[in-house]
Formats: sequence, structure tokens, C-alpha cells
Amino acid sequence: MRILITGATGFIGQPLCEALAEKGHELLAVSRGPDKARELLPEGADVRAAVADFADASPEAVINLAGEPIAEGRWTDEKKRKIVESRVESTRAIVELCAAAESPPKVLVSASAMGYYGDQGDREVTEDTPPNHEFVHDICDRWESEARKAESHGVRVAIARIGLVLDQGGGMLARTLTPFKLGVGGRLGDGSQYMPWIHREDMVRILIFLLEREELSGPFNASAPKPVTNAEFTQTLASALHRPAVLPAPAIALKLAFGEMSRLLLTGAKMLPKRLEEAGFEFRYAELKEALAEILDSQ
Repeated sequence: MRILITGATGFIGQPLCEALAEKGHELLAVSRGPDKARELLPEGADVRAAVADFADASPEAVINLAGEPIAEGRWTDEKKRKIVESRVESTRAIVELCAAAESPPKVLVSASAMGYYGDQGDREVTEDTPPNHEFVHDICDRWESEARKAESHGVRVAIARIGLVLDQGGGMLARTLTPFKLGVGGRLGDGSQYMPWIHREDMVRILIFLLEREELSGPFNASAPKPVTNAEFTQTLASALHRPAVLPAPAIALKLAFGEMSRLLLTGAKMLPKRLEEAGFEFRYAELKEALAEILDSQ
């Protein structure tokens, strides 16, 4: 298939492109820096600066991963605007491409995030769980609503509500490994908040699973079947590194440092991949200990 990918050079996008190329798919990649992107992506990828530039390419499928980083710095009004608009506008461009095409793509697999549910405490969260309305939910709700507009053009839309993606070279671990290796890591707040996590390899496999399974549409929780609390994550990571984890970051300090953004660190959801498992998806890394062992051993 000719597959259009936004966010192709990102933490998930690069291994996804490699996996799709190995399967023999033709890659159409969107990047604001096409020359640099060609160096990072598989040979033969057609890289252009905007979704609209592919109007003549007739993509048969789209995977939408683009978006401004959400967990960096304080959420000023300008930062919040960029977080929302980067997701909505990139998705809107895809819908416009679908609307203008004589033969629209058959499927759009669009990213969303665990933030769709907002803070859920310790209750089990499936795709049917009502969200807690707050800023992170509003981001995801607008993002998903924009993607679903492609359905009116005959496009199957599958949405991946992505948890914390773990692997070397980026994502959450890139920000946490150094203090833990130095023995100065610790839980965030009281550590009771749930962290739905997923190994990057499984995340790539989920996106391809949603791409290939023609009967699947709607939202899917994209996280491992055994979420952990922040305290459990902290102890498991410290144990894997053979280091102590005795220096917690108090909630008040995080709130002072990051303002509203600290809610990403201090709240969570016990998100379960109910629909994926019902559809027959099998995780290679269901246990955090196994996932971290593979990641750390490959460094």
C-alpha cells in the first residue's frame, strides 16, 4: 500500500516506517524538514513538507502521529494553544485530503492519548469509561473528533489512545534514566497514580494491526495489559538498574515547578487494552519487568 505518515521522524514514527518498509509498503512521509527526514527514514520514502503536497499521490492509507510535545515545560496559554492546534490542524489537513481525493484512503489510523480519560484514580479504564473533563481530555477529544470527520468520506477510522511509550533513545525513559542511574530517582508525589505504559515495539505492532484489520474502527487503548502505579514503576526501574529509589519528588514541588502541567505527573488512569485483546492482539511485553529488561539490555 501507499501509506501516508505524519510524525514519521518521531519516536514512534521512525520504527513504524522501518517496519512498514520491511513489509513492502510505499512510504509517503510528512516532515517540515524533508532533507533531514530522508536521512532518517528508509530508502525510497517520498518526503514532502505538508499533507496537502501529497494530493497527487493518492495514498491508500494514513497513519497520523503528528503533534506538539505535551510534557515539556509549563503550560502557558501559548503552549496550550500550540499543543491543541498542532494536533487538530494536522488531522484537519488529512481530512481535507480525503475530501478532495477521487479515491480517498481506505483507512486512517490516528493517534490520541491516555489523557482522553483524564484523572481516573484507581478504577479500571476501558474504552467505554466516561472521561474526566480537563485540559488533557479536551486535547484528545478535539483530536479524535477531527479524525472521525474522515468517516463521512468513506474512510475507516481507528484511534489509538497511546500510553507512555518505553524504549531507549527517547520518550519517558530518556528523561528518567539518568537520575535513576545516579541513584537519585524516586516516585512522583505519593506514587499512587497509575501509569499505563507500552513497549515501543508493541506500539508499532498495534498501529500495523489497526491498519491491516479491516473490521476494526473507533477507539483502542494502546497500552500494556498490566498498568502499574508510579511507585511500582519507580521500584521496577530502580531494581532493573540495581540502584536505590529513595528520593521522591513531593507533589508541592512539582506543582511549583510545572504548574498545571504537573497533573501529567501526578494523575493517571489504570487503562486496559480491552478492545485490542478482544480483537486478538497479543502483546510481546505484557509485564513491565520484561519490557525494561529488554530495553536496558539492548543499550
